[in-house]
Amino acid sequence: MSWLVLTIISYLMLAIVNLGDKFVVDKVLKSSKSYAFMVGILGAIIFAIAPWFLNWPGLALFFVNIVSGMFFVLALWVMYEALKQGEASRVVVVIGSIVPIFTVIFSFLFFNEKFTGNQLTGLVFLIVGMIIISFVVSRRNKWKDFWQRLWSVFTGDYNKKWIFLAILSALLYALYFIITKYAYLQQDFLSSLIWIKGGSLLMSLFFLLNKETRHEIKKSFKTKPKKSVKVGSGFVLANQATGSVASLIQSYAIYLGPVAIINALQGVQYAFLLVLGIFFTIFCPKILKEDISKKILIKKIIAIILIGIGLYFMAV
Repeated sequence: MSWLVLTIISYLMLAIVNLGDKFVVDKVLKSSKSYAFMVGILGAIIFAIAPWFLNWPGLALFFVNIVSGMFFVLALWVMYEALKQGEASRVVVVIGSIVPIFTVIFSFLFFNEKFTGNQLTGLVFLIVGMIIISFVVSRRNKWKDFWQRLWSVFTGDYNKKWIFLAILSALLYALYFIITKYAYLQQDFLSSLIWIKGGSLLMSLFFLLNKETRHEIKKSFKTKPKKSVKVGSGFVLANQATGSVASLIQSYAIYLGPVAIINALQGVQYAFLLVLGIFFTIFCPKILKEDISKKILIKKIIAIILIGIGLYFMAV
């Protein structure tokens, strides 16, 4: 199976997980650190196959693997903080629209990666489409407000904290992807993946060094969800299991293909998020409710069309 097909499958699964994450941090586990802690701990399950696939990579590559895993948990934590304050479709798309920019810069700096004219054209369309979704204006605003808000992000005047958290998460994710790509180029895939998950586990355990954080995590797992919420730990585990499988598929796609292009293909994930958002808003508004007015949908569809054009240029 090609890296392109694997990437699209992983992003469909991740879109479902993103909506689940929003639900968890809003209704089940209110602590973002607790959720990130759980993800890091659950990722250690992969050590079950260590006796057959784990190899000592040398001190330098061991450090690379561990740092990569630590960046992953940090990126998750910051993303969950952003999700607590913003809509899932906005937060996820903002992160995804900025990750390719950071990744392309890092790829040119550290890997000297070269792309074809079609791929670069596709990358531009994807980024433009993702930015439009990220800063789509409400029905009461004019398009000039779009540019004002976009500019205010870079001047530090934007009054919504979630977008700064999303940008920080994007930076951490880009570092994770770049370091992971380097690790995969130097080692066997499964051996490197196991060490990287070890880094995630280590970062999760670092959370416990702080007394307040320990109390926060302990309290979060002891607190029962509200009676109106009919899901609990089973949903959290299922959501993370889905995310783990999606991450594994995405990791293998990164192993096979160019990291910058794979990150740019997150546009597919946003198309899935839009469709799922419409579905839940119509049929399950208590779980998720978004603005699906005609004007908003038109703007989002335009952005997704641009993303589709970008995908076409990358595939030809």
